[in-house]
Amino acid sequence: MEGGIFTTYLDNAATTAVCQAAADKALYMMTEAFGNPSSLHTAGIAAERELTAARRAVAALIGVPAEDLVFTSGGTEANNLAVLGGAAANFRVGKHAVTTAMEHASVAAAFDELEKQGWEVTRLLPDEDGNITPEAVAAVCRNDTALVSVMTVNNETGARFAVEEIAPAVKRIAPRALFHTDAVQAAGKLPIKAQKWSVDLLTVSGHKLHAPKGVGALYIRRGVRVLPRALGGEQERTLRAGTEAAPAIAAFGAAVTALPPMGDTHARYTALCDRLTSGLSAFPEARLHLPKSHVPYIVNVSFPGLRSETLLHFLAERDVFVSSGSACSKGKHSSVLQALRLPAAEIDSALRISFCHTTTEDDIDRFLAAMREAVDTLTRVAAFRRPNR
Repeated sequence: MEGGIFTTYLDNAATTAVCQAAADKALYMMTEAFGNPSSLHTAGIAAERELTAARRAVAALIGVPAEDLVFTSGGTEANNLAVLGGAAANFRVGKHAVTTAMEHASVAAAFDELEKQGWEVTRLLPDEDGNITPEAVAAVCRNDTALVSVMTVNNETGARFAVEEIAPAVKRIAPRALFHTDAVQAAGKLPIKAQKWSVDLLTVSGHKLHAPKGVGALYIRRGVRVLPRALGGEQERTLRAGTEAAPAIAAFGAAVTALPPMGDTHARYTALCDRLTSGLSAFPEARLHLPKSHVPYIVNVSFPGLRSETLLHFLAERDVFVSSGSACSKGKHSSVLQALRLPAAEIDSALRISFCHTTTEDDIDRFLAAMREAVDTLTRVAAFRRPNR
């Protein structure tokens, strides 16, 4: 793991290690180019120049003009700005919104808030393959649909939703609707061409891409109106008031610039995924949850009869780190796995293994070895504790 202290870290969908280029840039911004980017003197101009470079780098990553990018404190704020700010600006179209039952909590909670405000929200369940199809989304859109949000890659199952097809399908039925996608788990790992995909709003997050925590960005297509959620300043086109977190933003740009070519990483992820799933096939207890269309860097698996929390502690004691689902859920039952209509025993025992470009075959092998020890040990303990019948 790059710059880390953990032996086997396989929870990169939760967060990644800050790369050296990003750490160096953040330190430089804090100790040398520390001026306020809004100040008109030389120190402020130097800081603003760094923000401009970062904006260009992040915009290029997702295929949009730099001036259409607004920096935020992270993916959660960007998603809230997109959903709540977009709905507030577009409510004259109607008060019907569409999303999926697979969204990250920051999107799901924002739609819950819209319902409290009197909106009608349609939440789509995935099909039997774990997919959300363009036809399914278009079928529930109406003339009064003002907002649609469908994520690009699911953070728990790795399902890849065809946003590049879903967005145009929505626009044909509801041309005045705003279309948002949470691309936090896709950016930097999959090619994204937001401008060509007909999306109006797109979210990315720095700490999933080896930048520090506390920085993200929202693409807002030119001409799209979004109402701000924070007031009191003209920063970020008045859409995100407050002095910019220049060290984190500049580090975000540095991290994006330092990413290896996607073609190379995709081949690496595919090989690692094959190694992992092949190794898991040797476990009769394992139940893999791989949607028909999925990315190779997130794998979800269950071991019915063994609780996720117990498995996580067992693995962590052996310096192997995975998760039981979204880090934002903090151990609560996964709404995503419930939407897949999985048995309770599989939801209660689910683990998520996720890679970054520094993950190695040795990491996979150490996880599989620790998992074999966990299953054998914990199964014996459970059998010993089971009362005689």
